[in-house]
Parts: sequence; structure tokens; C-alpha cells
Amino acid sequence: MTDTAQRRFLRAALPVLALLLGVTAITALVALLGNDEMALTVTEALVRLIVVVGLSVFIGNSGVVSFGHIGFMCIAAYAAAWATCNPMWKQLMLTGLPVFLQQAQYPFWVAVAGGAVLAAAVALVFGAVILRLSGIAASIATFAFLAIVNNVYSNWDSVTAGVSSIIGIPTVVGPWTGLAFALGAIVLAFWFKGSRFGLMLRATRDDPVAARASGVSIVRVRLAAFVLSAFIVGIGGALFVQFLGVATVDMFYLQLTFITLAMLIIGGMGSVTGAIVGVFAVTVFVEFFRFLESGVAVGESVLALPEGSQEIALGIGMALILIFRPKGLTGSRELRLPGLGSSRRAMAPPLTTTEATARS
Repeated sequence: MTDTAQRRFLRAALPVLALLLGVTAITALVALLGNDEMALTVTEALVRLIVVVGLSVFIGNSGVVSFGHIGFMCIAAYAAAWATCNPMWKQLMLTGLPVFLQQAQYPFWVAVAGGAVLAAAVALVFGAVILRLSGIAASIATFAFLAIVNNVYSNWDSVTAGVSSIIGIPTVVGPWTGLAFALGAIVLAFWFKGSRFGLMLRATRDDPVAARASGVSIVRVRLAAFVLSAFIVGIGGALFVQFLGVATVDMFYLQLTFITLAMLIIGGMGSVTGAIVGVFAVTVFVEFFRFLESGVAVGESVLALPEGSQEIALGIGMALILIFRPKGLTGSRELRLPGLGSSRRAMAPPLTTTEATARS
């Protein structure tokens, strides 16, 4: 390997390694030194990290904002619930399930893989139709998909238990399990961003006319990102129900859509680093306001913010970010380590359409 190739490899690999070590260090610190409540908080944050990183794979590279990815999370979550909950309960309450799901209880790994693959398969079918749209039309179509999933799962009583909950799901996801999958999601997102498809997808985002003229199939590259994104989000959904031990359709609708998009926007939707920073920043922010809502002793009195203050504060915070730092806390740039190249190269803008298609 030549010196130039080595420097390129280090410039690409070391920042990713630094991010992985940072996430690992935070998880280890909380898991080893914190209490049970903190361990639950960091586990939920890691599951959300998987979902937000999955969102960044599509939104960050394509520039198309999707409001429907929580629908894929719902699909995978219910698939994992069907695979792992108690067979006796399924035979009593979920009479519409096929026999291979109704009468068996599958291992954790099978449930996660099955849920993620099912979410990706639905994304392949749905994406082949809606990704011919662009801009706000595509975003509205993804929101319509979320509404469809919510309505189907809310009313399919014999398969999803309707608006009731699926219970008896083993709670096997903890901080270390969440960390392992989160690290895998981060690596997968960086791999896609540096791949041929990632380069071509960003070319379609920056200048779709020039990209199409250069021979890039916009629908094909968007669909590849859409399916991979749904797969990663599906992993997060499967882990989520095995963290909570219960599945309810209302968990996977507007509130979770808002919080995950807020994490991505606040961190910086154009980078994987932004997705990671956004998750931890919003988690700390929300937990701080949750603490204030529970009450703070001041002398002989207890002062507490009214319930719902965290949602209001998060909305205000996101508005301020969009006004004063529209590219997020990270400026939609990936982490750069000093000493791996000139500052001019480190601050270089994203590849142009011509450069991306030439490298592909």
C-alpha cells in the first residue's frame, strides 16, 4: 500500500474508530458506574441511535426527508414480538397468525433478523413505487405509508391484537446488546456512505439533472439506500420490543417520528456523526427536563415544571437550531482528526456530481 493510499485509509478509518470508541466508552461508563435507571436510559438511547443512524443512511445521502421510517420500525417490532412471545398467549389472542409463528417461540437472533428482513422487503416494494417522486411529494408519500401501517396494525385484531398490547415478550436487550448492534449500524452507515451507491446518491441530491445525464439511475440508488435504511431501522424496532417486553401500535407513530427526526436534525442530517451527536444531545436534554418535571427541592418547597415541558422545550430547541445552525450541531460534517491531512482537505465540501460519478 502506497503512502497516499495509507493516508486515505487512515483519514477514513480513524474517525470512524474514534466514534465507535466514544460510544463504547459512554455506554461502559453508564453501565458500570450508573444505577439501573441510567442503564435503562442508555439502552433506550442506543436503540434510538440505531434508528437515527438508519434514517441518516437514506435522508442524509438522498436529501429526501422521510416521515415513514417508524412504520418499518413497527413492522419489524411486531415481527419480533410474534416470534418471541409466549405461544400459549399467541394461540389464545393472535388466532390469525400462521402456524409456524403461533405455535413456536424463536431465539432472539432469529427474531431480530426476521424483523429487519421483513422491514427491508416491505421497503423494497413500497420504495419502488414512491421513490419515483421527489421533494415534498416523496415526503408526503412516506407519511402516508406511516399512516397506513398504523391503521392496519391498529385494526388487525387477530394478528396484531389491535390497539391492545402484545405481552410476554422476553426482555433480553440491555446496554451491551444495544451497544453491539449500535456499533454495527454505525459501521454499516459509514460503509454505505463511502460506497459507489452512496457517492451516486449524494450526486443525485446535489444536482439530479447532471447526475441523470451522467448515467445515474436516481430511482435505483435511492431504492438501495431506502432498503438498507429500513433494514437498520428494523433492527432498532426488533430490539425495542425486546427491551420493553411489550408491543403497542401507538408506540410507533407521531411521537417517535418526531423525536427521531429531531435527533437527526439537531445533530446534522448530512452526516453519520451528526446522527450520533444528535441522539446523545437530545437524550441528555430530555432527561434533564424530565428531572425538572419530577420536582426540585428549593428550601422547604418543591418546584416542578408542568408535565409536557420537555416536548415544548425540544420543539423550541429544534427551531433555534434550524434558525442559527441549519446544518445541525456538527454542521453535517463527519468527524475529522488532526494530523491526517491538511486543514484545507479536512474542510473540503462534499463531492460534486461530476466527481462522484467519475469515482463510481
